[in-house]
This record gives sequence, structure tokens and C-alpha cells, in this order.
Amino acid sequence: MVPLDYLSIVFSIIFIYSLRFVDPIKSSYPVLYTLDFWQFVRMTLLGAAFVVLVYAIEGLYSMKVTRSLLKEFIKIFSSTSTALLIIILVAFVNREFFSSRFILIGSWLSIIFFVSWERFLVRFIQTKLAKIKGVGVHRVLIIGEGEISDKIIKFFRQKKSSPYKLVARIKEIEEKKMDYYARKVDEIIYCNPETLHSKIMPLVRFCEANRIDFKYVPNLFSARATNIEVRNLAGFPVVEIKRTPLDGWGRVMKRFYDFVGSFCLLTLLSPLFLVLAIIIKLDSPGPVFARLKRVSQGREFKMLKFRSMIKDAHKKKKELMKFNERKDGPLFKMVNDPRITKFGHFLRRTRLDEFAQLINVLKGEMSLVGPRPHEPEEIENYKIHHKKVLGIKAGITGMAQVSGSSGLNFEDEVGLDTYYIENWSLTLDIIILFKTLIIVLKGDKDAV
Repeated sequence: MVPLDYLSIVFSIIFIYSLRFVDPIKSSYPVLYTLDFWQFVRMTLLGAAFVVLVYAIEGLYSMKVTRSLLKEFIKIFSSTSTALLIIILVAFVNREFFSSRFILIGSWLSIIFFVSWERFLVRFIQTKLAKIKGVGVHRVLIIGEGEISDKIIKFFRQKKSSPYKLVARIKEIEEKKMDYYARKVDEIIYCNPETLHSKIMPLVRFCEANRIDFKYVPNLFSARATNIEVRNLAGFPVVEIKRTPLDGWGRVMKRFYDFVGSFCLLTLLSPLFLVLAIIIKLDSPGPVFARLKRVSQGREFKMLKFRSMIKDAHKKKKELMKFNERKDGPLFKMVNDPRITKFGHFLRRTRLDEFAQLINVLKGEMSLVGPRPHEPEEIENYKIHHKKVLGIKAGITGMAQVSGSSGLNFEDEVGLDTYYIENWSLTLDIIILFKTLIIVLKGDKDAV
């Protein structure tokens, strides 16, 4: 995949470079720079190597044969965007280096297109070879009976395009049959999590001696610790359980995307913000922005929203608490809230009121994606497992918001936000942002 991706990237960039000098485009947008073709090729070869490096860091060369086409495309999209953003920043810092926005943006789209199609064709060929010739088929033996092994077998059978082939399922492997399976399988998956390690070790040694991959389902504690890192301490392997993948470089990467994304969106949406500000001022007396006290990562800050309520609405909340329709937690909800202005209903339905939080994201107080921002008064009533959602920056949108937040009970919201914290990735952020865009375009009727 590395050489194929590299060639696809080089071809994509050269293709866009050639397209730039086609008469219709050249005549409409005159070329204002001079760059020797072979000099550009040398730059392309270096840039393509950098993109492949980013692909490797993002896990596009990991051996995950069950990854869906959609997830692979999203990974290609996010990885290419990361690489091109860095290249664009370098280009803007040193303008003499290269200044063709057409080639930079065109290369971004072209790379995503050609690399996606290249990988689709490779997967198609692999699937056909596996079915017809048996090439690349991974023969698996499942050891164990019960719900866990049933679910794993069901998963393999549902993934028809997967190169995994189930050879057999047995309760326990007998020593006299070990040599038989050594010739029949490429991988053994042990599905009895409560078995003592002393009983598993002979099987591990057998797999090592016969070059068979060995995997096992861990016990309940290990299964809950999904985000772990093994370190060497005084010659012993020590397992560190991390709170979230955002610990470490993940936090740096997420902040980089938040800063670039919020800056670009604020620049792009500034005319819309001006229009919203004028309408809000004409609709009702009061400021354009509502500044609300919120807590993120244990620190209190002022969250900005385009004002959708009457002036001093927060002071009237206590009077309306008896009409609170949410009895499952500390949050307040009232469908026909009299504090909402006429234009406020539109702002909430389209979620345009939350776009002002891009300023909070730029300042580093919030993130584009994350748990819902929390009110100080609500946090006082949180139970211990609720407070996990306070561990990372609050977001403009999140898993709960794109999963029908208004119709979910409080425990479900906490569950979704907890899942996000424990399973964060840039791919997940992009999926949530796409779903948010769909909600904004359709309108959220539950938010009225």
C-alpha cells in the first residue's frame, strides 16, 4: 500500500499541475508565478513522502482487515487534510516557496479521490483473489463456548468481504490435536476470559513455535481498560490505563484542528454573523451575545451564544423550575419556554445560536467536538460517574447532540459522552461534524 499510495499522490499532484495550464483555466485565471516543471516534480516527490508519513501516523497502514470502506475514506480525508494544512501553512509563511492556491486545493481534492479509488481497487482485487484462489485468506480457530465466541463468529460471518475464514470452534484444545491445528490455522482466538494464565501459557508457546497469531479476550477489568499503554518499569511490563486517547499527542492534534477550523469558519461566516447580529438587535432589546457561565476541564469560563432569549433570562430560571420537564437529571428543559424570543426559535432550530462558540474554540476554552458545556449549578448535583464528562474540553457539538440530545435521558447523554472520551479519534470528530452539518441544514425540531 505504501508504494501504491505514494504513486497515487504523485500522479494526483502532477495531474492538477497539468490541469492548471489548460487553456480555459489558464485564460480565466492567468498564471502569476514561474516554476520549472522538474523543480515542481522534485517538490512533489518530497511532499508525497510527507503525506505518506502522515498516513502512517494516522494508522492507514495498520493491519485492520475489517475496516469498512466508509471509515477508510474518512481516514484518507482526515489524513490528507492534516498533511495539506501543514504544507499550506508552510507555503503561506514563505510565499516565495510556492503560492498557487489552485494547485494546493486541487491537489487536496485530487489526492483524496485517487487514493480512495486506488485503495478500493486493491480491496476489490484482494477480495476476488481470496474467493477464487484463496490468496490472503486468514484461517482462524476459535477456542471457547458461550456468548463471547458466538458474537465473534457472528461478526466474521457478517463480514463477507473479510479475508477471515473460520476453520472450527472448540471448547478447549487438546494437546494431542495441537500438531493437527498447526497445519490448518493461521490464528487462534481464545474466548475464555476467566481462564487462569497458567493454563493459557502452553498454548501461547505452541503458537510462538508454529508462527501462529494468538489473540485472547481479556477479563472484565482488562476489557474496560480500552485505552492502555504498556511500559517497561524495572524490567517488568507495567500497564498504564489512560483516561482518554486525548492524553498526549492526541490533545495537541485536536487543538491544532480546533484552532485552524475555528479560524477558517469565523473568517468564512463573518458576513452571516453580522446579519444575525442586526436581526437580534431588531427583534428584542439586549446584547447580541449571551455570556453564560460554563465549566470545562474544571475551569469556569463565559460561553458565547447568539442571544435567543429575552434580557436577564437566567434570573427567571428559578421561577420556571417547577415546569421543568426533565426529571431524570439536573438539566432544565421546557418546550414552550416563555423566555425564548421570536427569532430565538429560529436560531435554536437551526443551531445557529451556537456558532458564536467558535470564538471560545479559537481562544482555547472549548473544542469543535466534545461533551455538552455544563452549568456550575448542574455540576453540584452530578454523581461520581457523571463527572467523567468534565475531563476534556466541552464542544460546540458532540455525540449526544447528534444522537437526539433533546429526546435522550440524562444517563444516555452521559453514556454517549463517556464513549466519546474513551474512544476519541479525528475520524470520530469528522463523522460528528458531518452529522451536525446535516442537522443544521434540516433543522432540529426538538430544539424549539
